[in-house]
Amino acid sequence: MHAEESADHLRLPRAQVGSSPQHLLATLLGEYLDSSEAELPSTAVIAMLREFGVSEPSARAALSRLVKRGLIAGRGDARPPVYHLTAQAIAKHRARIQHFLNFGAGPPQWTGAWVMVSFSIPRSGQALRHTVRRALSALRFVGLYDSVWIRPGSDAAPVRRTLAELLQHVKDARWSVMHVRFDEESGPHGPAGAYDLAALAAGYSRFIQQYAELRRAARSGEVDPVRALVARTSAMNSWRRFADSDPDLPQHLLPQPWPRQRARDTFLDIHTALGALAQARLIEVVTPYWPDAASWITYFQASRDPARPEPVRGEPAGQPPQAEQKQTSH
Repeated sequence: MHAEESADHLRLPRAQVGSSPQHLLATLLGEYLDSSEAELPSTAVIAMLREFGVSEPSARAALSRLVKRGLIAGRGDARPPVYHLTAQAIAKHRARIQHFLNFGAGPPQWTGAWVMVSFSIPRSGQALRHTVRRALSALRFVGLYDSVWIRPGSDAAPVRRTLAELLQHVKDARWSVMHVRFDEESGPHGPAGAYDLAALAAGYSRFIQQYAELRRAARSGEVDPVRALVARTSAMNSWRRFADSDPDLPQHLLPQPWPRQRARDTFLDIHTALGALAQARLIEVVTPYWPDAASWITYFQASRDPARPEPVRGEPAGQPPQAEQKQTSH
């Protein structure tokens, strides 16, 4: 993919259970490297992923896949190879970090608007039907009925583009995108019935329980840098699944008490407390292969200032401290 292409067209690795090496690498680069000017040797990447138990062949394969996806690019013909994040990848990473860290910060402003999609595909298009359903799920739509899908909000542009790309050349395929309101949102035949909110609540509760000890240790300063890097990344990988899958329904459609705020507090306590420690460990791991690492490796954290909800960026190690952490640009 050409480096000048829009960030919207970059293909981030698919979210999945567990962390594939390429998804893990994308997470690490997004969290700790915020400049397209940094020259990252392949040997540093191998050392970085080794910290997570990833073998050298798997690390090289992850590098190759991220190059194909347009997230990183080679620089020159040095040996060992040297890579850099593309400017488009930086923009994409910043947007994703902002989404992960801000998700759940407050209830959505609710207007009662929903986007509804209805589609019809010929019987011979069973595989295409599955493709459409996967694409709708990725856009946070949920099946209300067999071929009727909904999501809260009013932004219909992404689903219009997606359905046109998938179906415009399919003979006899039909689809409609509508803005609707429900007379009974919380009733058994309303939109709330389409969501498995019990399973989502159970997932949040498991997250709280899974990371309770780490949260306590992080808050009391008992986590060393070696543990901090892996633990912070694990917490981010677990939390981003909620940020990518929770439909963010209005409060009146959620069972009470709803555990998301407790889960978010757990995540933010870990992510914030361990940021500088994880940064220090990553620098220690890669500096033998990348002497300039301390000048480039940084970290993001959520702002605790309600007036400035955007994430803030930790100062790269070795840089003079600033009176206030620099805010990321979006």
